[in-house]
Amino acid sequence: QVHLVESGGGLVQTGGSLRLSCAASGRTFDKYAVAWFRQAPGREREFVAAVTWSGRGANYANSVKDRFIILRFNDDNTAFLEMNNLKPDDTAVYLCALRRGVGAVNYPSAYEFWGQGTPVTVSS
Repeated sequence: QVHLVESGGGLVQTGGSLRLSCAASGRTFDKYAVAWFRQAPGREREFVAAVTWSGRGANYANSVKDRFIILRFNDDNTAFLEMNNLKPDDTAVYLCALRRGVGAVNYPSAYEFWGQGTPVTVSS
């Protein structure tokens, strides 16, 4: 079993930045792909970004490409989502997820382990 805890969310103005963290425990981190999803009230869970287990391959939603960066540090069992130039449409609860395997895929059903999420609010 893997336990994930996200942190770093908060309230930020349009154009601001935040860095979300995902800390994993329970098993070694390095054989899992890591992803960030987000869910706004009344909306389906939406893919944001994913990175392969090696960290060499990343996949981003078009809506965040060139603004967000996903990072991972296997030695520390942590992953990060650096969010820049935030917009009100980025407001959501952000969730970290892990899946066995190498692919940085973008659909929620591929991911086995999920955190509880950290809320991000971007004010206009």
